[in-house]
Formats: sequence, structure tokens, C-alpha cells
Amino acid sequence: MSSKKRKRRAAISELVLERGAVAVGSLAERFDVSMQTIRRDVDALCEGEMLHRRHGRIELSREFLNTPFDQRTETNNPGKQMIGEAAADLIPDDSTVFISIGSTPLRVAQSLRRRKGLTVITNNLSAAMALSEEVSNRILIPGGEMRLPDRDILGNEVLDFFGRFRAEYAVFGVAGVAEDGGLLDFFPTEVRARQVIRENAQQALLVVDWLKFGRQAPALGDNIADMDQIITDRRPGDAFAPLLTRINDKLLVAGGDGT
Repeated sequence: MSSKKRKRRAAISELVLERGAVAVGSLAERFDVSMQTIRRDVDALCEGEMLHRRHGRIELSREFLNTPFDQRTETNNPGKQMIGEAAADLIPDDSTVFISIGSTPLRVAQSLRRRKGLTVITNNLSAAMALSEEVSNRILIPGGEMRLPDRDILGNEVLDFFGRFRAEYAVFGVAGVAEDGGLLDFFPTEVRARQVIRENAQQALLVVDWLKFGRQAPALGDNIADMDQIITDRRPGDAFAPLLTRINDKLLVAGGDGT
């Protein structure tokens, strides 16, 4: 395969990951190639499980699509509450904290309401509002377009924004964890934002409920073994036993029994 073809197909894949679906005709215009060429690209990309063609579009398969934010916030409520409380116990008053997007980082923010004097740097607008009731806090948010219904902000402006700060703690979640420890998200922009806040924080706190272990998502980022602390509500199944052995000294099971 030529380098040009490989780059075009990679660009098509990333565009579908960002948008969920793209019309085949618009791809031909975007990359200034014939419909016949784009159809060959699409056919090759749809040979795997992640992408498929439907009604003149190339789409993410259903199992790789994200669920609505409000639905995610209601999933595994007790577990996420325990994770939020356990993470908040690690963050003292007067700390500087990055908080990423997602329903589990939002639970951490809600648990941090008992803290004072926090400097919070976040693109998670729900987290910002949860912590705005404490007037001793300082809350910094980026500019840009709010993504609905998630009530967050993503994009290159967010990467520049996070890159201008340093924090003692970074709190972030993921869409899924692969058996080899790969951290998965639905959009490459989510991966890049997480990587920036991790690089600029002294302590990286991954907050992830046990249902995320084995969950599919298309965009691959760092590995769970690279995190400073992993906080979950219970240990995942036997398929993850080798991974848990690798990260055991970094793993905090909220509730304490490890079951």
C-alpha cells in the first residue's frame, strides 16, 4: 500500500471516530479523489469490526458508540459514589486539581465539595458547577464550544489551555480498559486531553468503575500501568488477573474488600 493511501485511510478512520459517521460522497470531496477510490478505501476499512458501511455512510459499529452522558451518570451509582469519596480522600484542602470529562470524575468533584481553597482546572462544566458553591475555590475553564449533551469542551483550544497549567493532582476517567491495560476512549481528542493533564500533574488518579474493564471503545491512549493511582469500586473478572498483578501496588479498591 502506498504511503498516500495509508495516510488517507488513517485520516478517514480518525474523522469517523470524531463524528460517529461520515457520508462517503463528502469523503471524496474532502480528499479530492474519485468515488471509486473512496469506495475502495471504505471497503478496506470496513473489513474489521469497528467500522461499517450503511446507506451511503461509513459509521462506527454500535458497540463502539458512546452512551449519552445522563445515562452514564445513572450507571453503577453506588460504585461511582465510593470511587468519588475514595479519590476525594487523597486530595487535601488548597490543592490544585485537573478534572477531566466524564461521569466518574464528576462524582469526584461532587465529593470534593467538602474541601476548601481548591484551584480546579477543568473542561467538565458539570464538575465546575459542582465545585462553584464553595467560594474559597478558584475554578478555571477553557473557552470554546460546549459539547452537548455531555456539557464539556474539547478541541485544540483545550489542549493549549491545559498545557498552560501545572497541578498536584489529575483526576480522569476512561471509556474502557482493555485486557492488556490499554486505556480506551471514544474520541482521539479525549485521549489527547487526558495525556496533557497527566503530563502536567504530579499525581495521576485514574477513576474507573469495574464495568469499564473489558468495555470497547475505538481510540487507544496510555496504559493503566502508567498511572500513579487507580481507583475502582471492585476487582474485574478473571480475564484481568494478570493485569491486576502488574498494577496491584497502585490499585485502590473503594470499599476495601476487593470483591
